[in-house]
Amino acid sequence: MTDSRTIAAHDAWSGDWSPTLVAFDLDDTLAPSKTAIDPEMGRLLLELLGVAEVCIISGGQIGQFQTQVIAQLPDATPEQLRRLHLMPTCGTQYLTWNGQWNEVYAENLTAEQISAAMTSLESRAKELGLWETDTWGPVLEDRGSQVTFSALGQAAPVEAKKAWDPTGERKNSLRAAVAADLPDLEVRSGGSTSVDITRLGIDKAYGMKKLTEMTGIPLDDMLFVGDRLDADGNDYPVKALGVKCHAVEGWPETAELLRRLIPQYAD
Repeated sequence: MTDSRTIAAHDAWSGDWSPTLVAFDLDDTLAPSKTAIDPEMGRLLLELLGVAEVCIISGGQIGQFQTQVIAQLPDATPEQLRRLHLMPTCGTQYLTWNGQWNEVYAENLTAEQISAAMTSLESRAKELGLWETDTWGPVLEDRGSQVTFSALGQAAPVEAKKAWDPTGERKNSLRAAVAADLPDLEVRSGGSTSVDITRLGIDKAYGMKKLTEMTGIPLDDMLFVGDRLDADGNDYPVKALGVKCHAVEGWPETAELLRRLIPQYAD
């Protein structure tokens, strides 16, 4: 796997511009996988929402967004929430705030596509010796617009997930095998132990293009922050699209970026 620090050296925000919209991956960018954001990150996000539009685009479902982020922003004003754009399941869904969270669109899979995805994921994982039986919750999850394989289950602790596939090779071997089975669907590596399946051509780049369509903000005025901008990562389509990107390794680096970025809006 390409070290995201190498990517950061080429794509890091340089301090010479203030993006109209800042988009973030969630797990391992705003917070450790499947955990709530740190209070300091919550403070910085609210501060950023005071001066810019913010999008969160992640492979997780909307429930994770609510638990990990929204519930940690109890002091957010209606104006700040209206500036927050939520794109669960890699941008296959889009929600905005108007007194409540409203779904703008959802690119849902058909029942047949969901069945085929789950069948392939289970059979290929077993063939490759990647099907774990001692897990923290279900390995396969139907998220409507996305089917997700999580090797150790959705609720696996961060350290166990890091230890399962530190190089990403196991997950990438499963992705390749399943992609061969499902040429009419998009199959991508997700988080540290996951593989995500969506409709063909629908990934985070699709989400970012829909975002510019919905908001009127050009891609050139957006900055994307993520931890998986390497060629095998689910953030990479955003980089390939040409959006300005900043690679991080964990939420403390994201927090440091925001401490440098936010004051630029006052200039």
